[in-house]
Amino acid sequence: MLVVSGGSTSNAVVRGRTGESVVLLSGELPGVLTEESVSELLDLAAAVLSDEEMAMFRDCLRALRNGGCRDGRRIEVDGAVLTVYYEG
Repeated sequence: MLVVSGGSTSNAVVRGRTGESVVLLSGELPGVLTEESVSELLDLAAAVLSDEEMAMFRDCLRALRNGGCRDGRRIEVDGAVLTVYYEG
């Protein structure tokens, strides 16, 4: 799963060319992850992600909100890796 943060686009959850899930967030992490935005993001994700991916995404969002990005680019939760890219 990839997260692209920054810019002034709207939030989105899509599939990349090779089938990986991609989350686009506008704003800076973790500040952009308010209760309201996380709820909206989970609603968007539910339309794209499988149940297993949703569970992993919830765990990764929790880690992101708590500043859990190791070296500012990766979060690993139970063996699943979330890669964060910043665009600015």
